[in-house]
Amino acid sequence: MAARHFLTLNDMNTTELESLVDHATRLRNEWRQGKVRDSLKNRVLAMIFEKSSTRTRVSFEAGMAQLGGSALFLSPRDTQLGRGEPIEDSAIVISSMVDAVMIRTFAHDTVERFAAASRVPVINALTDDFHPCQLLADMQTYREHRGSIRGATVAWIGDGNNMCHSYVNAASQFNFHLNVACPEGYEPDAALLEAHGDRVTVFRDPAEAARNANLLVTDVWASMGQEEEQKIRERAFRNYQINPDLMKVADKDALFMHCLPAHRGEEISVDMMEHPGSVVWEEAENRLHAQKALLEFLILNRLD
Repeated sequence: MAARHFLTLNDMNTTELESLVDHATRLRNEWRQGKVRDSLKNRVLAMIFEKSSTRTRVSFEAGMAQLGGSALFLSPRDTQLGRGEPIEDSAIVISSMVDAVMIRTFAHDTVERFAAASRVPVINALTDDFHPCQLLADMQTYREHRGSIRGATVAWIGDGNNMCHSYVNAASQFNFHLNVACPEGYEPDAALLEAHGDRVTVFRDPAEAARNANLLVTDVWASMGQEEEQKIRERAFRNYQINPDLMKVADKDALFMHCLPAHRGEEISVDMMEHPGSVVWEEAENRLHAQKALLEFLILNRLD
């Protein structure tokens, strides 16, 4: 049987995604109760990082350990990938020795090419185009606090980047409406918007996007690889900040999320992390549990 991959949220159907999110909550509860789980005993995850990481590395490595398996950290300095070996050749060799591969890189084409040649599941742990693992944690967190997100309104405030792209996919998969507030020229991918036009509305005014929203989400103004654009982006996004005033125009029970790291005083106000609607710390922890559920699903082909 061909390996299942997780390169975008669209690699699973809605039922699978919702079951995975529910399983992640069960795994978190078991972990907090001190229950030992060795479902991935003797299994190995290869972790390929071409971008720096805190939450992604810690959550995948800790997750494999908590499930009884192990993880290998591979940077471009440590492998032939960084010395010009074809992606397909590396995929064939690496996938013959491990049970799954996680890749955090720049070009989305890299994970697609790797997955096409891999005999084991490949997980996109962030590319310039998508960040599906974060969306699993976000959907889990929302469900734990507010129940199903079906029919809700989510407001994305800021750059139409990889996180925003994954929220566009999530709007269709989890059946909610996404309002995107961004400056002109910083919209999400046009083809993606066209494909999900019934689920996404683009605004210029953050307050219009946030009005009566059930969830407000943002990300840094300049992502990894865009540091040279920092000053230009600071000017473009100066009015695109989530703060207590913006939360006041949202639903009274609205939640606030951020994939982190956060730049206080830029995309969020300095006090936003401590706002009563903020669930960013649980959201961050849920990366661990959502990814444990994902690893079990892809490696074992089951959720129980």
